[in-house]
Amino acid sequence: MTLTQLRYIVAIADAGLNITLAADNVHATQSGISKQLKQLEGELGFQVFTRRGKSLDAITPAGAQVLERARTILHEARNIRALAANLREEAQGELSVATTHTQARFVLPEAIARLKQHYPELGVHIRPQGEGRIISLFESGEVDLVIVSTSGQAPEGGIAVPLFRWYRRAVVPHGHPLAKLGRPLRIEDLAEHPLVSYESSLQPESSLRRVFAAAELTPRIACTSVDADLIKTYVLAGLGVGILAEMAITPADARELVTLDIDTLLPVCTSWMVLRRDHVLRSYVAQLARLVAPQIDEAELRRVVAGHAEPNWPAPPLWSELQQRGVRRSTPRAA
Repeated sequence: MTLTQLRYIVAIADAGLNITLAADNVHATQSGISKQLKQLEGELGFQVFTRRGKSLDAITPAGAQVLERARTILHEARNIRALAANLREEAQGELSVATTHTQARFVLPEAIARLKQHYPELGVHIRPQGEGRIISLFESGEVDLVIVSTSGQAPEGGIAVPLFRWYRRAVVPHGHPLAKLGRPLRIEDLAEHPLVSYESSLQPESSLRRVFAAAELTPRIACTSVDADLIKTYVLAGLGVGILAEMAITPADARELVTLDIDTLLPVCTSWMVLRRDHVLRSYVAQLARLVAPQIDEAELRRVVAGHAEPNWPAPPLWSELQQRGVRRSTPRAA
């Protein structure tokens, strides 16, 4: 048997037994996958999948055991390749990152640009997604890591590394009644106006809805988007008060928008980098973590990801603190 055959049967299982989709996911042909599956089952002496006509119908009990071990073998093969690449100080590779539009647009550009200075031959693929889709891409193996934010517990599904904390801001056009209050905003003030916010605000468990519910109020969500720039666009179109991440507010926005502090109204959020457990971490991933969050120790990060140490991360700074110190412009240690 070969690693290719094992990779194909795992791809079939992950594609819901759809060989056509599996072939697309591993950049192979349907006939090639079918041929390799037949050869592997012939060597094993039993079927990994049952059939219904020309389609695969289910994973056999014996096939489930094979798949479990195949995943372990493929995982360790990836670790060996990563270890070898690190030891060779190889600058090539492909890095796929799933994150929100806000992180992709306002947090990662400078970090990725500096990373490419150290690894000019590295291919970086940013996949902006809605929050509900990000972790599923990671769990399915379609991306190498994710950067996602929560207002509560750390995200599950891997090793969650806290990068920085951030607050939300309200934005309104010049002349809006909330811009002329002359006092700190209260949650009752926001309840009097329609809101334009992130798509996640529609979820019953969203922190925005929880804050309103605690005050026995209901937010009036007029419009949502996964894109902070679109939120600002619709605020300017008069749809309501924008609620968005502080990172998404730029100096240029002051020409048309007034930014209002709501730090005391909504809980602080934390941005996390989620990595796979028991992996040999490529040097460029460790360096990316430190470019975004300079308090991260690269050696400690590698030990935790490899399973050789328990996480003991330093407290993540506020985004505003990172900006004031100018630490995101500092040069990281060489990997």
